[in-house]
Amino acid sequence: MWTEQARLGHARAGTVTTAHGVVPTPAFMPIATRGAVKHLANSDLAQIGNDILLANTYHLYLRPGLEVLKAVGGLHGLMQWDKPILTDSGGFQVFSLAHLRQLTPDGVRFNSHIDGAELFMTPELSMEIQQVIGSDIQMCFDYFPGFPASRADAEHSVALTTQWAKRCKDYSSPHGLFAIVQGSSFADLRQQSAQELVQIGFDGYAIGGLAVGEPTEVMYAMLDTTIPLLPSDKPHYLMGVGQPEQILEAVKRGVDLFDCVLPSRNARHGQVYMHTQAELVDTELTAVQYRKINLTSSEYKTDVQALDPLCHCSTCQSGYSRAYLRHLFSVAEPLAQRLTTVHNVSFYIELMRTIRHQIQTHAQS
Repeated sequence: MWTEQARLGHARAGTVTTAHGVVPTPAFMPIATRGAVKHLANSDLAQIGNDILLANTYHLYLRPGLEVLKAVGGLHGLMQWDKPILTDSGGFQVFSLAHLRQLTPDGVRFNSHIDGAELFMTPELSMEIQQVIGSDIQMCFDYFPGFPASRADAEHSVALTTQWAKRCKDYSSPHGLFAIVQGSSFADLRQQSAQELVQIGFDGYAIGGLAVGEPTEVMYAMLDTTIPLLPSDKPHYLMGVGQPEQILEAVKRGVDLFDCVLPSRNARHGQVYMHTQAELVDTELTAVQYRKINLTSSEYKTDVQALDPLCHCSTCQSGYSRAYLRHLFSVAEPLAQRLTTVHNVSFYIELMRTIRHQIQTHAQS
């Protein structure tokens, strides 16, 4: 599944091979929670050059539901997407819907955020849903307590995550299953979690429970603690990260896969990422050369420049000015969100492409 092609320090360039195609890494996965990246069509994603999406098990289980997914050929058939899909296990909802759930050793009892209907998510059900979805990469059902977490909560998180990972592996198909390392901000618990999951054996390993409010230096410290314990011949996935500079720092520590809501969420509020150099990442992988602007600011009211003169996305190449985009936001025209989402997602995909290029070009012989 994982093939390494080049290495620069701990940064790796390689490929993840799945049933629906090969993903060059390091790679960023736009969020298609319910089977769509907000405001983007498949044709937009194809033009951007995106290779893989992330969808959510919990949300797709509620709507459209397993019967519909079975009838239409899974999520690939439903959304007519012919490239790889990774699915979150639903474990994040154990955290985000804490007010609607009851945690037990066997699984999590939820009340649907839609209609209050009760459901009981177990590791086995999570695997069943992901198989019906047709995920190329499935995530083990896990539990993390948020940040800050007491040591007792973090220990409970590690214990449940290991137990549930064993159950997921026993139930799952024989390929494309990733385990998730937990342990909050406790280095020894991160080590314990990684070692227990590696002993079970999975196709890839994710680092979860980060980017949930902890200081950035804590995130980096947990990566420094965890990644050396993960198999170097398997892909490493940092869940929910993040800002461009955080992605670069994680790549330098050996992370291969990323996902985050930031490019699309920021775009919907007029916040866009801008090049400050033609190459987004320097040759030493020390800095991402960018800035952010807020198009709703009055300073862009008469700015006739293209959104980002150094960007090659369709928004920037179509002649739309900053003044026009600001106008669209000011009158709540939905086109504004579409155009800025195209740009921001393109920025992130180009960021990963540049990082791969720099690793391959300057790799140690």
